[in-house]
Amino acid sequence: MVSRIKSIEPAIKADEVAPPRAGERILRVARDLFYRQGIRAIGVDEIVRRAGVTKPSLYRSFPSKDELAASYLRQYDLEFWERFDEAVAAHPGDPRAQIGAFLTRIGKRTQKPDYRGCGMTNAAVEYPEHGHPARVVSEANKQELRRRLRAMAAAMGAGDADTLGDGLLLLIEGAYISGQLFGAGGPAKSVARNADLLIEASLKK
Repeated sequence: MVSRIKSIEPAIKADEVAPPRAGERILRVARDLFYRQGIRAIGVDEIVRRAGVTKPSLYRSFPSKDELAASYLRQYDLEFWERFDEAVAAHPGDPRAQIGAFLTRIGKRTQKPDYRGCGMTNAAVEYPEHGHPARVVSEANKQELRRRLRAMAAAMGAGDADTLGDGLLLLIEGAYISGQLFGAGGPAKSVARNADLLIEASLKK
């Protein structure tokens, strides 16, 4: 007598046995929602619904919504520095041109209809408490940008490199905000030109 072996259906859904794949999907959806609508405005229920996963699946990949927000910002940080480094690599040994190239890209992005500013800046505004995971990532990004801009100002031979570097940082942050306020045709489109005028004035001193 030949025994019949019944097929056994898996008791766990595919997204639950492959948390990395589910985690990537969750992060992709969260990133889009967090950037467009804000981190605090989006709940976990909305994220799992759009990602097509369960809450347990989300919490296996990310211990909390705060950690999910921090993961989104860490990914944002990596891409930010990729763009920055591309601008630097395009003009070796010429920090003024490097800054100009980077800010030209920022100016162009601010003119897009779906522009929502800098994810790092937005997160810092949403989370004023300095120990919050999202705030920690944002602060680290801004501190590093400040350090690099000051170093580039020094490499240009500015008499007061720290002040020039900080001035460039203020222009960048202003572009992030004004890009959201004014949209296409707003002052953010000329951020590279204004930065070059600031550099020129600083180098003449």
